[in-house]
Amino acid sequence: MSEKPRLYADLAWLWPMWGDHRDEYARYSAHITRLIRQYARRPVASLLDISCGGGKNVFNLKHAFQVTGLDLSPVMLNLASSLNPECEFIIGDMRTFSLDRKFDAVVMDDGISYMLNRTDLAEAMGNAFSHLEPGGVLIATPDVTTETFRQNLTTCTPGVREYQPEGVDVVFVQNVYDPDPRDEQYESTMIYLIREHGRLRVETDRHVLGIFSRNVWMQVLIDVGFEVHCEAFTDGENEYIMFACVKKSDATC
Repeated sequence: MSEKPRLYADLAWLWPMWGDHRDEYARYSAHITRLIRQYARRPVASLLDISCGGGKNVFNLKHAFQVTGLDLSPVMLNLASSLNPECEFIIGDMRTFSLDRKFDAVVMDDGISYMLNRTDLAEAMGNAFSHLEPGGVLIATPDVTTETFRQNLTTCTPGVREYQPEGVDVVFVQNVYDPDPRDEQYESTMIYLIREHGRLRVETDRHVLGIFSRNVWMQVLIDVGFEVHCEAFTDGENEYIMFACVKKSDATC
């Protein structure tokens, strides 16, 4: 993976302001819960949220499951733990972490987009497979596929006022751009407009992300051993491809 983006390091304090965990994250988590219930071939009690970030999905999923969160950023895990003190959080790389237990369901949200090549993608999916009970379900949601990517898409999102410190006003500007459509990477550039007691400072951040076609996703997941179902999730003007992946009951690893 590339150098750690600032949003997961010195600018992580901004994360609680970017999207209300009780609103937009609740809709997405409810959709995940429905898919897990639909495709699971075993009772589902435990769930591993891989690349859980600041724990906004955990906040909603914990009402239906016993959730464990995993992420590579200690700062983000601190935020997740503050939001969900009753849940367990573990630091680890999605490609290489190893726990001494399996889960009934696994969720991999947009953090999977930091896999920059097919080898890394396959390692992450294989690791999710190995931590899933037979009959369990993996829900994987990439930010984009080559079919859904929109070149130079720019969005502007005001910070959630309730979570902004006193005297602070934040606006998030995000631009996605693929400088070379022949490879399997693109870049997401963030501009953070931070006004502290009326004084503006501008911070920038660059994320290098992986982009793969729907067929590549399908093939990687099938090669790992999953039975794969494609689903759609619409959030405002954005539509995401979701992969509901069942670990067959006769799987041994």
